[in-house]
Amino acid sequence: MSSKRFVRDERQCIIYTDNKICNSKRDVLHSDLFEDMVGLFVRELVYRDPRLLAAVGLDLTEMSGLRQLLSILRALDEHSLEQLTSILPAADVFLEPQGRAALHKFVEQLYNYWRSRDRYIVLLVEPGPGNCRGQRPHRAFNDTLIGLGHHIRSLYRNVCENITGDHPRIYRHVAAGCKVGLVAVSGHCELPSVYETLLGKIPLVRQVWFTPPMILNFPVGLRSDQLLRIDGNPLPSLALQQEDWLCYPAQVGHAVVFIFFHQQVIGRGVSLANLFELATDDQIAAGPDAVGLFGVSSQHMEQFGDSSAVCFDDRDNDLLVAAISLEDYQDSFGCLKDMALTLHNIIMVRRGRLPFHGSLVNICFRKEEYRKTVLVIGDKRTEILAALRSSDSSVVIEMSIIADDTGSLMIGDGGSVVGSGTGCGVLLRLDMLQEGDTCKQMDRAIFMNPQASTGRVLLPVNTIEEVLKGYGIDLLLLVSAPEATGAAHPPVEMLEDSEQALRVFSTLQNRLFSSSGMRQYEKHKEELAGNIFREALQSACRIAHLRTGRNWPDADVRDVIKLIEADA
Repeated sequence: MSSKRFVRDERQCIIYTDNKICNSKRDVLHSDLFEDMVGLFVRELVYRDPRLLAAVGLDLTEMSGLRQLLSILRALDEHSLEQLTSILPAADVFLEPQGRAALHKFVEQLYNYWRSRDRYIVLLVEPGPGNCRGQRPHRAFNDTLIGLGHHIRSLYRNVCENITGDHPRIYRHVAAGCKVGLVAVSGHCELPSVYETLLGKIPLVRQVWFTPPMILNFPVGLRSDQLLRIDGNPLPSLALQQEDWLCYPAQVGHAVVFIFFHQQVIGRGVSLANLFELATDDQIAAGPDAVGLFGVSSQHMEQFGDSSAVCFDDRDNDLLVAAISLEDYQDSFGCLKDMALTLHNIIMVRRGRLPFHGSLVNICFRKEEYRKTVLVIGDKRTEILAALRSSDSSVVIEMSIIADDTGSLMIGDGGSVVGSGTGCGVLLRLDMLQEGDTCKQMDRAIFMNPQASTGRVLLPVNTIEEVLKGYGIDLLLLVSAPEATGAAHPPVEMLEDSEQALRVFSTLQNRLFSSSGMRQYEKHKEELAGNIFREALQSACRIAHLRTGRNWPDADVRDVIKLIEADA
């Protein structure tokens, strides 16, 4: 493999290449990457396990000893240790039981050392016919990455068998090649001229390949600050190395957001693939509605005070701009997701659509396969959806998730209220996983820090076509926090007055519009919400206020199910 650039740290390694990827075991063994990884592993053993280095019997601290080891490892792919001694006399030290065991342990740990890193390959191509802006080499790239994993696994097995003289009886088909492969088009970023110099040459991701379920490990940090709206553009004074950045052009609902991320947080960047669909070529050619940078230097962000996440409304270029600093305490996927969704929400308000924070589901009932679309806003929405999934299967056939976190509402033809989502996937805490539809996609999941209490999982649950299709809302369920219920405040109350519905909605949606970046749109939000509720009550949409009990009793769950099933 001819790597254009090889970047590594203690958690990950990134291979940038504009050439072919290894197509055979011989290519792997004679690649620069193989030599680099063996050298890096040896240098780590100097501090971590010097006794293993001594047991190997070669002076690996000298280049001559390292070259001998590389030659032995390459030959062990096709020859046993006994055969190897006639070709490479230096291999004699491994014929003794202790030497053989030390070499076997070295190879096992080298294999684990490689697999313990999050491994990325970025294929950089030029725009034009035959490349990613055109139609190929998508399938060839996928096949090559699958082949790379096979070659590395096969090498590991061959070398171990030729050292031990035995073969395993249990085979684990682990992901031995790269975890993620990206095809990125260089110098093809459609932006206003004022941003062209800074961002125009950063490669755009046009294809993502990974082998799920995938586990990524990030530093465990806090969620980011909410986006602080500032009066000046944060980008013109920014200095960055374009070769250290990539751009994921995302379809975030009905908006296109170019999300630029630094290579240090590449894992967060590529995980967007399980949440937001890549923008099409036509959408890229039309240019983005917003740009967001994740991984800006903390020195640059110091000028904005204590906030490490800012946004700016560039009215001259009709573009929203956001930037988040590169700090470990901000190193979570949540802050990247929140940035994209906040930009989406601002864009929707400006277009006359009402953003919401809630869950939008399309439910198919067994009775004549009748369908209903329900929007749940407020607390306990996860529990409500779980209750629906676990309800009698003789009632509900299917639940299709249109929006799990954020979406938007508009008034459609005939005065109906139409809702749509933002992304194809959902981000869940591992302790919130429920038996049901989402778990059916577990083999497509991306797990983030599963060993930590903050562990998350990203699951694809729908297609972008379904998410953006637009569904007429049959029931808008406003769920308030635990409060006392009684005759004056029943657990389920149908709302017939738009002003009353608006008051409940506004209370529940304070979080959505609490950030500085959204506060300037408070008046617009109130106007949009008022229009939505007035039209909803005049159409077939019903609005209900659900007051959840403190212990969320089963009776409340049954009331919700009956409410949704009404007329089904």
